[in-house]
Amino acid sequence: MGAKTCLLIHTDGDAGALLRDRPQLDREAAARMVATLFPKERLHADGEVDLTHTYPADDEVLVACYPRLSIVIARDFGLDRPSELPRRFIEAAGSGDVMVHAMHSVVDWFAFAIWKQGQLHRSLSLSPDSGILENSGQPLPVEVPYWNGDRPLFDDGEDEGEGYPFRFHPLELGEAVLHAFLGFHLEGHTSEDVVDPESIVLLRYRREPRPWWKFWA
Repeated sequence: MGAKTCLLIHTDGDAGALLRDRPQLDREAAARMVATLFPKERLHADGEVDLTHTYPADDEVLVACYPRLSIVIARDFGLDRPSELPRRFIEAAGSGDVMVHAMHSVVDWFAFAIWKQGQLHRSLSLSPDSGILENSGQPLPVEVPYWNGDRPLFDDGEDEGEGYPFRFHPLELGEAVLHAFLGFHLEGHTSEDVVDPESIVLLRYRREPRPWWKFWA
């Protein structure tokens, strides 16, 4: 699996259903969102990309704002402990739900967290090398089959390998959570109820490099 993500989602509804309706992109709201979330940075618009770009370059911020849904993609959200997301990213959602989704295929790492009305509801972070870095709140329904062993990493009779710490693959859980909350996945089969990420437009912003010098009074 070659999937990588670092997503921030604000929504006050079913994000997957909202995306399936192909909502109209609100460019002015997207510009305001970037300014709100990154107030100390200088960013400038630099074209468009689609939702297959879930792991941008260090100097990029991708954003899409629709009625009742905003998606922001930046390396800032790839946190080992997602519950430590700075409060400004949570408070910008108002009374809506907030979700962070991050995974990296090189190290089989997956992490996500959900806040409801500003309060942490669930957080999880795990990789085979580091084990479980964070596990707070009750597992969500989409997680239960994985923890129960119903989505085994190895088939019956297959060599299970030595010392793999989980009964499932973290990235497979990551894809399942992504589909459950945004209605699409990066790898695997497609069907009519799956959002085509290539059909979802995001605006790209470039982050200006920060000067290396500092002035003292």
